[in-house]
Amino acid sequence: MTRLLAFDTSTDAMSIALRTPHGVLTRDAAGGAQASARLVPDVLALLAEADCPIKALDAIAFGCGPGAFTGLRTACSVAQGLAFGAGKPVVPVDSLIIVAQDARTQLGDAAPVELWVAMDARMDEVYAGAYRWDDGRWVTQSAPALYTLDALNALWQAALPTLVAGSALDAFGDRLQFGAALTVRRERSRAAALVDVTAQLLAAGHTVDAAHALPVYLRDKVALTTQEREAVRLAKESA
Repeated sequence: MTRLLAFDTSTDAMSIALRTPHGVLTRDAAGGAQASARLVPDVLALLAEADCPIKALDAIAFGCGPGAFTGLRTACSVAQGLAFGAGKPVVPVDSLIIVAQDARTQLGDAAPVELWVAMDARMDEVYAGAYRWDDGRWVTQSAPALYTLDALNALWQAALPTLVAGSALDAFGDRLQFGAALTVRRERSRAAALVDVTAQLLAAGHTVDAAHALPVYLRDKVALTTQEREAVRLAKESA
């Protein structure tokens, strides 16, 4: 079995997962502003708990977005720092597919093969994308994009979804119009879903060199914060 380290800080949660031949360890904790300071120590603690040195990993994955700018920069920077130091490939993971995987796990056999993920992007906007479960992996049908509520409602009225999952459901309530679609409003374990998606992507060969690992920004911002720079430094020192 491959050894995978994966982490995501694209939302208010910080999720870390480690898969080794001995099993899977997961951590779901508060993220947001805390993630920049906590991600590297928590990753190293999980590796130590599993007695798995960084150089023993087969790949390092990170939630590449869309999502919160600082969280995306933090996860990408740490993934690059660890991967550069250990000479490992990087697996960028669409952060919305993590939600799709968690929804499918919650619903089991009742899960439709097609669904939309809609995440609260603040400022009355939504990060949304459409996906299809096909032969053991996710296929993107509508790439993640940033929508106003009106634009997303218009899209859904043209072709009503069968399942919608994500934080936008509670954030916007009946302002989102998706007909009689099934809904999964909260994630059960983002970390568990993350490692499942990472394994799917790695099996399909979806890796990049650390130098080419990039976040998916749907809003603009430049410059690392002090906390983000510190996360990069710690990642490089620990590799």
